[in-house]
Amino acid sequence: MKKNKFYVVWEGKKRGIYTSWDKCKKQIDGYIGAKYKSFKTKDLAEKAFKGNYNDFIGKDIYETTLSKEELKKIGKPIINSIAVDGACDNKGNSEYQGVYTDTKTLLFKQGVFKGGSNNLMEFLALVHGLAWLKKNKLELPLYSDSRTAIGWVWKKAIKTTIKKTKENKPIFDLVDRGIIWLNNNPEMISNKYILKWETKAWGEIPADFGRK
Repeated sequence: MKKNKFYVVWEGKKRGIYTSWDKCKKQIDGYIGAKYKSFKTKDLAEKAFKGNYNDFIGKDIYETTLSKEELKKIGKPIINSIAVDGACDNKGNSEYQGVYTDTKTLLFKQGVFKGGSNNLMEFLALVHGLAWLKKNKLELPLYSDSRTAIGWVWKKAIKTTIKKTKENKPIFDLVDRGIIWLNNNPEMISNKYILKWETKAWGEIPADFGRK
């Protein structure tokens, strides 16, 4: 049985603690610079609400199963960065987005596409993020929580079981364009830009769609 999460909204249309993603979403949709985060228990949510958002973003030390030594080894995320994420439901409806890690300000969003997958969206999110950084002449780290997508970017090639159809052709057209872009911009495929978001230590990536 799926356990309910508790959502803290520090900055939004109405501050508070909400018991569902839908209720939380109503408070942050369209609100620039919204600050919010999910917690596994009511006690953690109440403690967080009394505190400061910056003390909790990327710091799920109260919920993680990792040891103090493991957390110390992993370190903390770079807040001055970009985070990307992709999402796909069980019908293949998929999308991706990128945000500022610190404020969760939306930078770009694409979709909804038909006939996609999480991996394809994560890949497109990463490529879009890299292109966005280059276009805006920014040298910021780019976080993704998908090892598969990161691997595809490094290889400049994808490996998916999703078959190309008339319905999902727009996705594969973007993938083809993305691979061409990666080949034409090899300097962007670097550890300087591409970083793995450590979910077990830091919680959900700030760009997460909140559907888990």
